[in-house]
Amino acid sequence: MDKLVEKNNKGAHNLVYPFDTLPQPGRMLKIDNGVYWVRMSLPFALNHINLWVLKDDNGWVVVDTGVASADIKSNWRKCFSGDMNGESVNKIIVTHLHPDHIGLAGWMNKKFSAPLYMSRSDYLMCRMLVSDTGREAPEEGKSLYRSAGFTEDELDSYSERFGGFGSAISKLPDSYNRLKDYDVINIGGYDWEVVVGSGHCPEHICLYNKKLRLFISGDQVLPKITSNVSVFPTEPNSNPLNDWIESCKYIKSRVNNDVLVLPSHNEPFRGLHERLDHLINGHERNLTRLLEFCEEPKRAVDVFSVLFKRKITSDVLLMATGESIAHLNCLIHRGLLGSKHDDEGIIRYYKL
Repeated sequence: MDKLVEKNNKGAHNLVYPFDTLPQPGRMLKIDNGVYWVRMSLPFALNHINLWVLKDDNGWVVVDTGVASADIKSNWRKCFSGDMNGESVNKIIVTHLHPDHIGLAGWMNKKFSAPLYMSRSDYLMCRMLVSDTGREAPEEGKSLYRSAGFTEDELDSYSERFGGFGSAISKLPDSYNRLKDYDVINIGGYDWEVVVGSGHCPEHICLYNKKLRLFISGDQVLPKITSNVSVFPTEPNSNPLNDWIESCKYIKSRVNNDVLVLPSHNEPFRGLHERLDHLINGHERNLTRLLEFCEEPKRAVDVFSVLFKRKITSDVLLMATGESIAHLNCLIHRGLLGSKHDDEGIIRYYKL
């Protein structure tokens, strides 16, 4: 799961949640003309995902699909035969590569011969991660987490869990349709403009309907939790937190504040710009606290208390470590922190 670790920052307090009911399993709740909300359960601590169904001229467009599980398939079948009136799915749009979003895209593609639409980076990265199924954990991964301060038991746990990404994803189609920033998709007579963010994943697709004043935000903007922004072994010196902060600023400049935000988790809300400001300011506050905390050299695993409200247990250790390194890397890229390996290969971060 990719959105469990709660950061040490407060959410926006003046957001407005206009819906006082939730969609029932296997049913669709109308949001606006031709726009429907589906809510599916997830087998994680974050136990739900919001999915969106848009009425097209001769069928439906599904935005995100849920993980590949028998329960979610069953609920989709109820939607297909019930609220969707047995009409075909014409397109599948996936906001990004994580299993709770793309998990049933291949199944739905095969069932309806519906083409898949997503960003190039996320499609290719998802194909790459799925191909790791059954592989042994790479030395690069062990090296990253060893340098962060993992114990041998924790490294063993990482190795045992490696390659599980593809277990919740049905076989992806071998072709897709690329979505890019500023692309426009016409669905049921309405134009949906593509707005691309980054940080949580390489190229996150959001959809903006100016006429209906709706913004499908995926995981790029959530009202009550913040998405995980992590460094991974494939790119250990990357700076995804800067990508995330800049994306929040970019979305604020592109999307009007009068929209109803349709997020992938929690409930639809109004107050986009306030929430974006809180996300930016919360990370900046954490970076300031982290810099002061590194007055004495620290390992990545030493800084959890600065960044997270909850105790970091084994089930979220990889996410917490990846996010801690993302914050540390951001300060290094800003020229505020230095780092060095000790004799055991552990990286210590220190304030410059």
